[in-house]
Amino acid sequence: MKKGFVIVALCLASLGTFAQAKRAATKKPVTKKRVAAPTQVGSAGAQQSTGTSLVPAVANTALKPDTIKPFEKLTDGYYVTTDIEKAVPTPYHQVRQADIIYKKRIWREIDLREKMNQFMASPKGRLIDALMDAISTGELTAFDPTPTKDDPNGDSGWSNRLTAEQAKLKLSDSSRVDIFNANGEKTGTRMAASDFQADSVIKFRIKEDWIFDKQRSVWEPRIIGIAPMVRPNAGDGVTLDYQPAFWIYFLDARKILATKTAFNHNNDATNLSLDDVFLKRLFASYIVKESNDKDERIRDYAEGIDRLYEAERIKKGLMDWELNLWQY
Repeated sequence: MKKGFVIVALCLASLGTFAQAKRAATKKPVTKKRVAAPTQVGSAGAQQSTGTSLVPAVANTALKPDTIKPFEKLTDGYYVTTDIEKAVPTPYHQVRQADIIYKKRIWREIDLREKMNQFMASPKGRLIDALMDAISTGELTAFDPTPTKDDPNGDSGWSNRLTAEQAKLKLSDSSRVDIFNANGEKTGTRMAASDFQADSVIKFRIKEDWIFDKQRSVWEPRIIGIAPMVRPNAGDGVTLDYQPAFWIYFLDARKILATKTAFNHNNDATNLSLDDVFLKRLFASYIVKESNDKDERIRDYAEGIDRLYEAERIKKGLMDWELNLWQY
C-alpha cells in the first residue's frame, strides 16, 4: 500500500517539472537592437561607416528654422506700465453761465529755468515735444498770435489757424543772410529760419479764467490756452522781448498731455501725467496780465521790480475775493 503512494507522488513531481521546462522553452529570448553608428566624413568628403553599435536610437530634436519664435520685446522693469499711455483726462465739472457769479481772466508765464518747472524741459518728456508731435500729426491746431485791430496783443483770437510747417517756423530762430547775384556781388540781405531746437523754448504762457460757481461754492481756475514763448531776432543785434509763437486750445491739448508722463525727481512711480501737473497746479508761475479796459499788460505800466509787486497784488486780490465771501 505504501509503495502505491510513493509511486503516485513521484509521478506528480515529474509532471510539475516537465510543465516548468516546457514554459521556459516557449519564452522568447531578449535581444538588443543593433543600430548603425553615425558615419564620419573623410578627408575626401566620402562617408565611412564605423560599424554597428548597441546604443538605442535617439530622435533628432533640432528645431526647424520656420518653427523658431521671433525675438520678443523685453520689459524694461518688473511690470508693464500702461496706465499713462491709455489714460484719458479727468473731465471738468460742467458749469452753467447762470451759476457763475464772478470771473477774472489771467495770463501767466511759466519759466522752465525755475527748479519747480525743470521737469517740463526734461529730455525724458519735454512739454514742447509733446505739443509739436501732436501738431505734426494733426491732433492739435496752432493759432496765429499776430495782433489785430480787435486784439491788439494777440491774446484772445482763435480764428487764424497755422499749418504744422508754419508753427515749426514760428519756433525757429531767424538770422540775417546775405543775398548774392550771379556775379557774386552782394545785393541785399534777408531773414532765414534755422532748424528748430527744443531746448530753446524756456517759457510758456497760459491763459486762464478764475471762476466762482455758486452751485458748488467752488473758486477754481480753468486754463483756456497755452503758448510757447520765443524771443525773435530783429537783426543788427536787436533782440525783442519774449512773445507767444502760437496758441493751442488747452481743452484739446489735455487729451495729448494726459498720455505723457511727467518726470518726477523724487519718485519714479508717481504716474503723474503732464495734464495732472496743470490740473493739480504743480508748477510755478507769475502773472503778466489781467483783464482790463485798456488791454494793458503789467509791463506796459510798470518797470523793474514793480512788475513783480503788481503781479503779487493781482494774485492777492484773487485770494482775498474768495475769503471775503465767508462771514464768521
